[in-house]
Amino acid sequence: MTSSTALLTDRYELTMLAASLRDGTASRPSVFELFSRRLSGGRRFGVVAGTGRLLGLVRDFRFGDDELRFLRDNDVVDAASVRYLEDYRFTGSIRGYREGELYFPGSPILTVEGSFADAVVLETLALSVLNHDSAVATAASRMSIAAGERPLAEMGSRRAAERSAVAAARAAYIAGFRSTSNLEAGRTWGIPTMGTAAHSWTLLHDSEEEAFRSQIDSLGTDTTLLVDTYDIPTGVETAIRVAGTGLGGVRIDSGDLPIVAAAVREQLDALGATETRITVTSDLDEYAIAALAASPVDAYGVGTSVVTGSGYPTASMVYKLVARQDAAGSWIGVAKASADKASHGGRKAAFRRIEDGVATAEQVLVADGFEKLDAPASAVEGRPLQVTFVDNGEIDSAHEGAAGTASAREHHLRVREELPVRALALSKSDPAIPTVYIDAE
Repeated sequence: MTSSTALLTDRYELTMLAASLRDGTASRPSVFELFSRRLSGGRRFGVVAGTGRLLGLVRDFRFGDDELRFLRDNDVVDAASVRYLEDYRFTGSIRGYREGELYFPGSPILTVEGSFADAVVLETLALSVLNHDSAVATAASRMSIAAGERPLAEMGSRRAAERSAVAAARAAYIAGFRSTSNLEAGRTWGIPTMGTAAHSWTLLHDSEEEAFRSQIDSLGTDTTLLVDTYDIPTGVETAIRVAGTGLGGVRIDSGDLPIVAAAVREQLDALGATETRITVTSDLDEYAIAALAASPVDAYGVGTSVVTGSGYPTASMVYKLVARQDAAGSWIGVAKASADKASHGGRKAAFRRIEDGVATAEQVLVADGFEKLDAPASAVEGRPLQVTFVDNGEIDSAHEGAAGTASAREHHLRVREELPVRALALSKSDPAIPTVYIDAE
């Protein structure tokens, strides 16, 4: 195995490349756009995530000896294409919405510009990353809104593929979660990690008290004890007897959580442990979290629901050619016209109209040409949504790594404040704001 990401793609990307090299269209300047026609699950907004990961994967999109050997041995492409791919480096430009930004149907989330050959081969990789990470981030943001000021921990690694788990932890953190149980996510992306003990720890010992004493000896009294392995009231009483009233927290992973949390809070207070926090887990999603809003819960741990997009594991994004030069060198907008899958051709610039601090519309300025889209005030007013990630093959590393992840989180929490009140509801509905297309020419 190599570090190359070049084969994390669909075969038809390379067969189109080969055909374009053969007919002379490979070098034709083109503009591809990644967008979503609709928001999955009737959600009212989406959250962009994955861009910082994608940039690193684009950097590693190289065809080394192993990759080229595979293509030759399996007759994927012809000899001319293999020679082209030997020196492949993405030399185009990529602009798009900042990671953590909100998006709506038709938002030009990512715009990839370059030759047809340069840009077409990135389709599968871009969609693979942004569809997954944006689905997780959108679900995580809804959970974060439902949780309010109470902290959320991501703990879904056992419900996802090993690399997807790391990506999901990152996306959840960007969208408002405060920590993760995944250590690789902590190492790679600088996310705070958390975790104490599972039921197996209690079951390992001859008694619950012995397990609690051992955990306290190892981690101190500020730890969180899991009190529902056997009987919850007994577990709470034992926890406070062992740790004292300064115990950091107890975790509940079963039962009717609103009822159980209230009973545990009452018991803790009666025992004098008024500052001991209550964390609940057990198959939580945004609806369950919202239902616990009035309960005496201090923190939430979410697993399966967040790493699977809470029932919608993809953001349904697509990657389409929207503009190209014709044989004479003139720019034209192109678009798919199929029923229910039509798209808007042309190169685009996006702005969010804000009135009194609240978002009211997604405004998309459209032009056929490749020229820079400077929106005149008479045409559109609003907060510009696009930044440059790659300029003529040079990647802006500010969006990568732990620093890029932290910046994306800060950006998301800031722009989420622009959402109208109706966007915060969990029920299915139309997008919170309309997408308005404006002809720039």
